[in-house]
Amino acid sequence: MVRYIVKRIAYGIMTLFIVMTITFFLMQLIPGGPFLSEKAKSDATMKALEEKYGLDKPVVIQFKNYVVKVLQGDLGLSTKQRGRTVNEIISSCFPVSAKLGFCAIVVAILVGIPLGAIAALNRGKWLDNVIIVFSTTGIAIPSFITSAVLMYFLGVKLNWLPTNGLTTARHYIMPVISLSLYPAAYIARLMRSSILDVLGQDYMTTARAKGVTESKRLFKHALRNAILPVITYLGPAIAGIFCGSFIVEKIFTIPGLGSSFISSIVNRDYPLVMGTTIFYASFLIIMNVIVDIVYKIVDPRIKLN
Repeated sequence: MVRYIVKRIAYGIMTLFIVMTITFFLMQLIPGGPFLSEKAKSDATMKALEEKYGLDKPVVIQFKNYVVKVLQGDLGLSTKQRGRTVNEIISSCFPVSAKLGFCAIVVAILVGIPLGAIAALNRGKWLDNVIIVFSTTGIAIPSFITSAVLMYFLGVKLNWLPTNGLTTARHYIMPVISLSLYPAAYIARLMRSSILDVLGQDYMTTARAKGVTESKRLFKHALRNAILPVITYLGPAIAGIFCGSFIVEKIFTIPGLGSSFISSIVNRDYPLVMGTTIFYASFLIIMNVIVDIVYKIVDPRIKLN
């Protein structure tokens, strides 16, 4: 397993370098620059700013210097949030997104897995149809629609919940629902199809013939094998939600990594765009490696080669 993990990390580093290279040179193709604004700056000011951020050098030299800084753990200075480094911005914004994302993932798992199991055990019945409608609706409706509807009815119309920030526990309710609806619905569909497939296997038929109780067959045999597709999905899902949902954070005015990323694109804050992209790619690679390790723990028969 150690050899496999080292191999995956090596591939991850290679992938990260490719992502960083593509992102860097794509940003160079975008018209304009990070220092353009409605108020025109003098040539001397523009030259001083370009020298400060190293933008006065050829693009290849800029890229080489950036890679060297990244290897040293330095993601550079933000061009818009003056006096703040990208490292500082990520370290202050990521915990906010991670806390919100953790709540959303926990809710998605606690809702999706039981619903999928219940639907599979009641295949063709009214309960199965209700859960199928829920999962289809949850997957089809975008998070910004869910956020807007919740905000209008629970926040504005009924005034039950606060509509911005994350100051108290009540502030988490609407963003968590918006973030967890899609993964909960998707997990429910995955669990249903996976459990139905497992229930049709020979060893499940043998267990039933031996008189093993329904609950024991479900929890000891079926769930352990049916959970693997869910684990596969949770890897990238956790990385995406933990690093911030751009739309949900923007709608609810949450100072997380997602809203910072959107602001950096709008404001042409190139170092922050690069930093958040690298951070997200790194987190995604780490989560994929963790998923493979969890695979081995859940089902020791799986060989990691």
